[in-house]
Order: sequence, then C-alpha cells, then structure tokens
Amino acid sequence: MTHSAEARAPVLAAGGIVLREGGRPRIAIVRLRRDKSWVLPKGKLYPGEGALAAARREVLEETGHQVSVHGFLGSMLYSIDGRIKIVQFWHMRAVGGPLREPMRDVRAVKWLSLKQAIETLTRDHEKLFLANVGPVALKATTKVRREKPGKSRGQSRGRRRGPGTRVAPTAH
Repeated sequence: MTHSAEARAPVLAAGGIVLREGGRPRIAIVRLRRDKSWVLPKGKLYPGEGALAAARREVLEETGHQVSVHGFLGSMLYSIDGRIKIVQFWHMRAVGGPLREPMRDVRAVKWLSLKQAIETLTRDHEKLFLANVGPVALKATTKVRREKPGKSRGQSRGRRRGPGTRVAPTAH
C-alpha cells in the first residue's frame, strides 16, 4: 500500500456501551489522561484483530471489567486529523467487579445513568450516539431482568388449557 493510500484508509476501532446492573443500570464512561475528556470505552483494532475481540479487549483495558456481549448496537463514524474513523459498538454488561486497574491512559471510570453519561461525555458525536443507542441497551437489559429464569419465550403466559382440551394439529 502506498503512503497516500494509507493516509486515506479509515481508522477502524471498536468499543462497548457497558452496563453495570444494580438498583438501576449504570453506563461506563472513561476519562482520558492526555486531554481530560470523558469518552465511551473504545480503541483501535490491532492488525488482523476482529472488531468484537477488539471491543472486549479495549473495554477490559479501559474499565478493568470483563464483559458479556449482548448484541451489536451500531457504528459511529467521524473525521479525526483528516481521516475517517469508524467505531463499532456492542451492548455489553460488566461481569462481577473489576479484574484489574484501568490502563495508564485512563484517569478515571464513572458509572452513570444514561442521562448523566450523555451530559458528561465531552465529544458531541459520542453524546448523540449514546442518546440514540443507550435507550436500546437499557431496554434490553430491563427486559432480560424481568424474564424469569427457566421460562422460555413462547411458553403460555399464565393461560392453561382446561382438562380434556385438545389441540388440533397444524399443517406445515
């Protein structure tokens, strides 16, 4: 690849909208040491690394938490230093407490309500992105918490058939 082609190639990154459950779900944001900005946990992909693997790695490095992944939320793209940066985000949940301290580039981690997280983020494009995908992640988290263990979707919802009721076979 020529030097000019490298300059035009987009920067690929990945991260997570990371929720911690409790009385009310909280979203992780991190404060960068270099410019003191509050951002969503994310980072660049290593050569040959998949986006989901990078998202898990970056979230662990920046928040100290291992996560479970619960679906793709979307992509955000913006220009940085004349190059396009494409960041893919997944809905994630923190598993247990922190496994390690955040990386040196991170000054602090905060767990905030969706509204507080949006207000605290420094970059407008991240505020807008979280305002759009945050409610989807919260709704999914709330839905999972309300579902009872062992009850699969599609089971009858409290309706019982009376004795001797037959179910007619369906043609396929």
